[in-house]
Amino acid sequence: MKKLLILNGPNLNLMGEREPGVYGNESLDDINRQIEQKGKELGFECHFFQSNWEGAVIDQIHEARKEYAGIILNAGALTHYSYAVRDAIAAIHIPVVEVHCSNVHAREEFRHTSVISPVCAGSIVGFGKNSYLLALNAFEMLL
Repeated sequence: MKKLLILNGPNLNLMGEREPGVYGNESLDDINRQIEQKGKELGFECHFFQSNWEGAVIDQIHEARKEYAGIILNAGALTHYSYAVRDAIAAIHIPVVEVHCSNVHAREEFRHTSVISPVCAGSIVGFGKNSYLLALNAFEMLL
């Protein structure tokens, strides 16, 4: 069974509480359980990590290259400005699929730019928790 890291950045620990009109009513733990179930159905073993600290996200990306076949990454606000996260993704040789629950292109202008997209295998945005589930389907094609 191939292993995937589901990596969530800043403020995603508040899913279900933070702006439910944008991010939905389900907690990150609820969403992770659904990802885990769908992953099993597709033959993936999913592991989860969330941090509000940029360095911890980068450390997880670095470590993932040793253990995982790929990463599903919701970098949160780091998406829009963290060249350090971008460089970490570029430095590893496993696919990373960028996900966002909201349609970042329909929100504030600063959210329209992703500095990590150019080094990711692809991006899935705007489908709520299903963005993660669609990313699992993408890994069926990538791996």
